[in-house]
Amino acid sequence: MSDSDRIKKRQDGEAFALSLRVVLAEFTLELDEILTPSGVTAVFGRSGSGKTTLLRAIAGFEKPVRGRIALGDQVWFDEEAKIFEPPNRRSIGMLFQDVRLFPHLDVRANLDFAWKRRNTWTAKAGMQQNIARDEVIEALDLDIMLGRNVTSLSGGEQQRVALARTLLTSPDILLLDEPLAALDRERKAEILPYLEDVTRRFMIPTLFVSHDLDEVARLADRMMVLSEGQVQMYGETAEILERLDLEPIGGRFEAGVLVEGKVLRHDTRLHLTTVDLDGDALAIPLAEDSSVGDILRLRVRARDVALATERPAGLSIRNVLPGEITDLIRTPGSGEVEARVQLRSAHIRARLTLAAVEELGLAPGRRVFVLVKSVSLEGGR
Repeated sequence: MSDSDRIKKRQDGEAFALSLRVVLAEFTLELDEILTPSGVTAVFGRSGSGKTTLLRAIAGFEKPVRGRIALGDQVWFDEEAKIFEPPNRRSIGMLFQDVRLFPHLDVRANLDFAWKRRNTWTAKAGMQQNIARDEVIEALDLDIMLGRNVTSLSGGEQQRVALARTLLTSPDILLLDEPLAALDRERKAEILPYLEDVTRRFMIPTLFVSHDLDEVARLADRMMVLSEGQVQMYGETAEILERLDLEPIGGRFEAGVLVEGKVLRHDTRLHLTTVDLDGDALAIPLAEDSSVGDILRLRVRARDVALATERPAGLSIRNVLPGEITDLIRTPGSGEVEARVQLRSAHIRARLTLAAVEELGLAPGRRVFVLVKSVSLEGGR
């Protein structure tokens, strides 16, 4: 079966079954999920929640004591059927924090190693290699560095080469184990657009482990939240991020929501783009790479939202939207309260003090005005 045929099977409903129990010295991972085998699924949770153990079990580096791991008709582990395929027999591409490139080879030779190995494997299996080497090189802008030794590359450049090498194995699924954790903010900003592009261009289902919610918000279509070795939440990223009970499970993070809106207009003089959220207009910093009519994914952090019981005047904040409080949840052991506010179609979260909630008489059902101080552009659709 060709790679394109396998992609079509996944689009037609081929399932990714994860039913497993992994027992380590002082930790047990146990889950039973059917994942959507397309797009990017983020695996999120506190340190020690089982994220990396899950990826290692899928890849074959940890053997579960029971369960089944299968992508459609490819069964990689089945305890009852006594099936356990070793890592080299699984059509999986895994990218680690440590890029694990061959330091004595240049970029071209590192890529050639993966390309030749995949061609040998697919020939033995009677398959075809349909991910084009030149297309991968172009997608990751590697042309100008093919002759360079990998030790001379920056961390971001090395990660792009490692990602290219992983793609050239033509995997049926990508496992990304915090691939950006070792990079500074500048290098992360450099490689994130590449990750976003290749996961959609090559249509390879991806499990992406990250402790950084900004990365998750930008890349992930869905989230699976782990806590103490078990799945606590699984669903669309935007829906999970709106859950006010996510923080106690995932740890303290920059709480907020994802919203999608259509570009209405650009104002190059003021460097602003106006986005329509089903009737609510939101001004964001100029999105130069977008066109009128494009759909943008935006992230609004709870700390960048304030609430007022009357429409304010004389403010520098440009985004003032009417809404209604639907939930208020107090953060245990603190004077903070998370508010969830319904706009016309979207939800917004606001982080407030308990004192402000009591002084303003805020409660579910109360009409308020939402003041959005800042919005970040997480990507387009």
